[in-house]
Amino acid sequence: MQYERQDIPDETLISLYRKLLYPRLIEEKMLLMLRQGKISKWFSGIGQEAISVGTTFALEPDEWIMPLHRNLGVFTGRNMPLHRLIQQWQGAQEGYSKGRERSFHFGSTEHHICGMISHLGPQLSVADGAALAYKLRQEKKVSVAFCGEGGTSEGEFHEALNLAAVWNLPVIFLIENNGYALSTPVEEQYRCKALVDKAAGYGMEGVQIDGNNILEVYQTIGRVREFCITHQKPYLVECMTFRMRGHEEASGVKYVPREMFARWIEKDPIKNYERFLVEEGILDNFKLAHIRDEFKRSIEEELHQSPLSEEGKSGRVKVDPETELRDLYRQDPPSGLVLESSEGTQRELRFVDAIREGLQESMRHFPHLVLMGQDIAEYGGVFKVTEGFVNDFGKQRVRNTPLCESAILGASLGLSLEGYKSVVEMQFADFVSVGFNQVVNNLAKIHYRWGQNADVVIRMPTGAAVGAGPFHSQSNEAWFFHTPGLKVVYPSNPFDAKGLLSAAIRDPNPVLFFEHKGLYRSASGPVPQGYYEAEIGKARIVRSGSDATIITYGMGVIWATEFADAHPDLSIHILDLRTLLPLDYRSIRKAVHETGKVLVLHEDTLTGGIGGEIAAWIAQHCFEFLDAPVMRCASLDTPVPFNSQLEAAFLAKSRLEETLAKLMQY
Repeated sequence: MQYERQDIPDETLISLYRKLLYPRLIEEKMLLMLRQGKISKWFSGIGQEAISVGTTFALEPDEWIMPLHRNLGVFTGRNMPLHRLIQQWQGAQEGYSKGRERSFHFGSTEHHICGMISHLGPQLSVADGAALAYKLRQEKKVSVAFCGEGGTSEGEFHEALNLAAVWNLPVIFLIENNGYALSTPVEEQYRCKALVDKAAGYGMEGVQIDGNNILEVYQTIGRVREFCITHQKPYLVECMTFRMRGHEEASGVKYVPREMFARWIEKDPIKNYERFLVEEGILDNFKLAHIRDEFKRSIEEELHQSPLSEEGKSGRVKVDPETELRDLYRQDPPSGLVLESSEGTQRELRFVDAIREGLQESMRHFPHLVLMGQDIAEYGGVFKVTEGFVNDFGKQRVRNTPLCESAILGASLGLSLEGYKSVVEMQFADFVSVGFNQVVNNLAKIHYRWGQNADVVIRMPTGAAVGAGPFHSQSNEAWFFHTPGLKVVYPSNPFDAKGLLSAAIRDPNPVLFFEHKGLYRSASGPVPQGYYEAEIGKARIVRSGSDATIITYGMGVIWATEFADAHPDLSIHILDLRTLLPLDYRSIRKAVHETGKVLVLHEDTLTGGIGGEIAAWIAQHCFEFLDAPVMRCASLDTPVPFNSQLEAAFLAKSRLEETLAKLMQY
């Protein structure tokens, strides 16, 4: 292994050695603790330390890194206290994720490390978002995302690199090519000669380097960093390396030919670098041994700082369900701008115009708000909600995106890391399925996992009755209603559309904001001028009644109101939920108490719909108020058909009168 020190001073070379040796010695101790049953799992990076250490050393401490589970050198390189890392690995409450996450599936805003999720690839897009924030603020910074060679087969790899190239983002994508994903060798993973060859296909620069050579990694990343900042472009770095242990300790290494270990042991990054330091006269064997002994003592001291050092692999925690539920969301104080009436200066607006106005007001109210979506800039979006926004706010804040929903959602999280807000428009709510992982695993869980908020609103044009067929008409709110950590909002009128959208944008948590396409230009109503908010999590009484209660939301409110108007002989109590997650159970309880007969109405299909959960809650908590079974009225359990007659028969509206008649018979 050849080392080119160039003009690196001795002090830096020694610092690099200390940074390189420390994670190796920690790992050796952790493997011992694993065998003793004091930690539950370990993903070893032995043999790969030079990549993590060299990269982190080349960056500024406030530049975001998105590491994976074999990058201990990133965490130690950012000087995270070892005793707290040990508490994290043991699942203790004092760890970075309060016992909620394992090993390296955590992050720290203080240290500018964004924790991975098991799906690996999504972190690449998060790096895009952090780099976009740097670009918007004209800061001389880069973000770095780690990826294994196995992860390059994921769609997220393509989306993230393509987005970074199209938007000219200062981000470094770093591939650790250790020859195997879990057990699958590279010849069964890809057919290109080298993964770095993929860079040209995205219009970016790339380089392949020896990932075991600490100086080559450090110097290359330093040069690449300067390139990305100077030219405001991304860069792909492929680091060739090898892991000396299994994917994780339980998996073993039987699938690896023995001769590979013999070959790569000669390329050990620490032994080779030690030899170089001695040959250059920078350190001698005595000093090397002294540093090693110093670290071993330090590791033992850090270990004993943790009260868990002699306990089992699962640390002690105080179990408090209320705390667990509270930590799902970041709790911010109310804005004081909430309106619950239409009083004041107001005028009639269509539903679509109220949403448009809510976006405009929020763009003025929050200078760090960025809009992203397909065709939303000059074209104004397929529903023309953002028409003219480019002229008002510029292309930096109103951003057309490639067809890459997952990467855009990941980038929205990256923006949030740097204090930005974002609104991501799904062209149709149906299309969110290709970004599902980012929503339910990254955005939804990140605050609960390690306290990082995800300040993201996803606009979801939804619903049928517009003759758009099965892929542009789905009601998919139930997909997200089941996911803790999200908020799901669904207005039914222009006043709420503007006010709830404003509240969703101010809210620091991820919000799915459903907008029924059928209401865009058919529903009108009074809307106050200026910025205001409607309270998220609070239902609204549409009208009071005494014969039966309809609990509904979105287009269901229109159907219920039309039915009540057409049947003046019935006194119908209508509750508009407005927010589906979290539900306003207090208002639901009051609505049940008003009549004793309840129908839950929604456009979504019946099986697994939100109505089932509401009906179950009422049966469990409001049984003493009921004079009849809780009934549900929903759409057929089929995809949404295209033909207008089939679509009308599909929708819940066609069964509303029949279902309510059955309810009234009790």
